[in-house]
Amino acid sequence: MSNLFDTLKGRLAGNTKRIVFPEGSDQRVLEAAIRLATEGLIQPVLVGKKEELEQSAAELDLNLGDVECLDPESYPEFDAMVDQFVERRKGKATEEKARQLLLDENYFGTMLVYMGKADGLVSGAAHSTADTVRPALQIIKTKPGIKKTSGVFIMVREEERYVFADCAININPDSQDLAEIALASAETAALFDIDPRVAMLSFSTKGSAQSEETDKVAEAVKIAKDLQPSLTLDGEFQFDAAFVPSVAEKKAPHADIKGDANVFVFPGLEAGNIGYKIAQRLGNFDAVGPILQGLNQPVNDLSRGCNVDDVYKLAIITAAQAL
Repeated sequence: MSNLFDTLKGRLAGNTKRIVFPEGSDQRVLEAAIRLATEGLIQPVLVGKKEELEQSAAELDLNLGDVECLDPESYPEFDAMVDQFVERRKGKATEEKARQLLLDENYFGTMLVYMGKADGLVSGAAHSTADTVRPALQIIKTKPGIKKTSGVFIMVREEERYVFADCAININPDSQDLAEIALASAETAALFDIDPRVAMLSFSTKGSAQSEETDKVAEAVKIAKDLQPSLTLDGEFQFDAAFVPSVAEKKAPHADIKGDANVFVFPGLEAGNIGYKIAQRLGNFDAVGPILQGLNQPVNDLSRGCNVDDVYKLAIITAAQAL
């Protein structure tokens, strides 16, 4: 695991990114932000009243130092932020509604990213995924050609690294969604020095079973290949055919993936969530994430059960995504 983050830290050297933490008053977030600032890895921006954050830091026997703190209620560019928000929402928010929403730390933090005042955002220690993702979808929005954001985990065990998607966001993606998730996951893999070989998973291998569910995955493979012909991607596969060369040779001898996949796209959230937790708990893999992908600028969601190290690592990932 250390090698993974050493690689990312190396990229950040001399490329310091500003990452906003809407939950500045959360003890775990505060501690991680001060650690990141001390190491010079990123420039943290904490949302909250500076005197209250300094007091919280003092109680932890920490020094806030030069860490930037921004309070929505006294932010000097708040009026300009309101104007930009109203314009971005294209008639879906009045000025009065915008003023009310932007006092919310997640909306405020997301607007800082949209306005170029920060390079990315990390939230979720004290908020639900919806509270973190909703402002991002409304303000930052998804990249051209991508309808939905998705959530991946980087599964790490010693030198092994794999990408599992989507394990966090889309309950029942259709073929187009799965194709987009596959392409976005390949991009995320490359960020972590994984040369992507993408397997689209199902309970069938190359037509060994046929149903609406398997047809959905087979159609996703066609769409993804049309969108990015140079990417090594194939399916539909059962997991063993995607991962074990001897099984691949028997079940799918002519496939582009020959039991050597490292990016696994699950057919739905149920399978993805169960799959990564089995690998984590039975296979002793570290699960890094969820990392949100498909947005124009990086926003990432912590678990409410996170610890200081989780905040620290996700901030580094977010900064690396912003490079």
